[in-house]
Formats: sequence, C-alpha cells, structure tokens
Amino acid sequence: MNKRLVATITAAAALGGLGLAGAQPALAQQDDGSGHGRPASYALTGDPEGSRFEGIGADQRRGTFYVSEVTGGEIHRGDVRDGQTEEWLPAGADGRTTARGITVDGDGNVYVAGGPNGLTGDRPDLWVYSPEGELLAALRVPADEAFLNDVAIGPDGAAYFTDSNDPRVYRVAQGADGWEAQVWADATGTIERREGFNLGGIVLSSDRSAFVVAQGNTGDLWRFGFDGSVRAIDTGDADLGNADGLVRQGNRLTVVRNFDHALATLRLSADGSRARFLGEEDTDPTKVFTTAKELRGRILFVESEFGDGPATPPYQVTTDPFAG
Repeated sequence: MNKRLVATITAAAALGGLGLAGAQPALAQQDDGSGHGRPASYALTGDPEGSRFEGIGADQRRGTFYVSEVTGGEIHRGDVRDGQTEEWLPAGADGRTTARGITVDGDGNVYVAGGPNGLTGDRPDLWVYSPEGELLAALRVPADEAFLNDVAIGPDGAAYFTDSNDPRVYRVAQGADGWEAQVWADATGTIERREGFNLGGIVLSSDRSAFVVAQGNTGDLWRFGFDGSVRAIDTGDADLGNADGLVRQGNRLTVVRNFDHALATLRLSADGSRARFLGEEDTDPTKVFTTAKELRGRILFVESEFGDGPATPPYQVTTDPFAG
C-alpha cells in the first residue's frame, strides 16, 4: 500500500476517534454503499474531435450537478441518480467560447467562470443562469487581463470568483440596478503574481468568516477574510503544487493536485487560518482530475482529459479517482 495512503488513513482514523466531522479517509468517501442505486460514474457527451472538461458545480437541493467544457464552453448537467448527463448549454452560447469553474447558489442559479474568455474582444468574463437555463447576467469584471478560474458562494449569498492572473477575488450579486461584478479583494503586495496559474480553487471556511483559496503555481493556500485581511495559511510540510479544486467537508479539506495525480488531505481550522497535513493519495496516473464537489455525501471528480495526446472518450465524472 502507498505509504502516503497509510499516513492519510492513520491520521484520519485518529481524528475520527476524537469525533471530528469529515475525518474519514478519502477512499471511504468514494464508496457509495447507500443502497440508493446511484452510479459510480457519470458519462459526459463530448465532441467527436475531442473535449476537455474542468469545473463542476453541485445543487444539493435538486441533486443535480453541472460540468464545464473548456473546448467550446458547453455546460453539461447531470442527476445524481442517472449515469448519463446531458448538454445543458451549447458551445458559443452567450458569447462563451470556454468555461472553467461553476457553482450553484441556494436558489439554484448557476454561476460560470469564463477563464480567458474575456481576454479577446468584448466577450464576458462570467455568466449567471437560472435553474431553467435562462441567462440572468453576462458580465465583465472591472480589471484588465482577468482569468476567472473558480467560484464559490459566500455567506451573503453572493458569488466570489478567483483570478488566475492577478491576486484578486471578484464579488458578483444582484443589486438595485441589476447584476454587478466588483473587486472584493485585491491582494497585490501580499500575494506575488507568478508565471502560470495563480489563484484557483476556493471554498468557504466552516465558520463562514473567510474563503480558503489555492494558488496552484506555488502550492500555497491563502485565507481571504471577510474583515478584509489576506494571509498565508501554514500547511506545514504539505506539498500542494498544482493545487486545483478544493473540497471542504466539515474540517477536512481535500486538495485536487491535477498534474501531480494526487489528492492531499488536510485538517482545516474552523476559521480557515490553520491547516494540518494528514496525508496524500495517488490518483489514477493515466487521468488528470481538475476539481471536485461533494454532492449528497459523495465527492464527484471531473476527469478533465488534460493528459498527453488528444482528448478521447469515455468522458466522465467519477466517484473513484483511484481506479486504473
């Protein structure tokens, strides 16, 4: 057995003995065992010439999830009980040529981050859709060269988008004059812009006082407080390079390390200011997983098709990132 996997299981078991929420080993999280007949994987409809995927958003109330396609900007929708997803929004819809992170708010509205979509011409940086697929907003953020990567819902119900080019987080909400995008936090001077992908995955701390944000090119985690503070999170000896998607379950944080083919597990304090490394597990070396979301007690991982060579089917979302 992988030594890092042993470390994860041992540490998680110890925490479980203390009654701490979400401390089970990651492997156990992927075993449905519910008797509800939910599939272990979900098929995505790809393009004949090849499709690559990235983001996933989960609607806990409806039991649905949404997956973004980098190649074309399609948005796919699935039901937790059905192994086949559908194309919900087509390529090119509403000026979208690519799509990255996705999240869903309490009303079922779907927020889509456009990555580099807005870098060319006057195309939008992000979109907001109703649960029925009606376009509610297509916005540009008030910044040059923005690359919107991931998005999470804050305690105020607004959506917060990370920027992979500059250390900024944008707030998107409906105001008195309609939907608006604003710079919520600018950490220039605290977070150094590096070559490659900077801010990416984002999750809300369990006490809802801050966001935890991953910087993929450095492997750092940052705490963006709702008091305006931004500071590094001490992760000890953890190697979080290529950190992409983040999943928080109670005080347990799972970090998807895409091209490193690994899942790192940390114990996160309630306010997101401290993180203790528990261990790491190797994922399937033939696949690249970009991000993941928890839905109805299981973690759903996006198989991105970002590996070497052309993208080829089967395209899917899986609950088992370890299977060969």
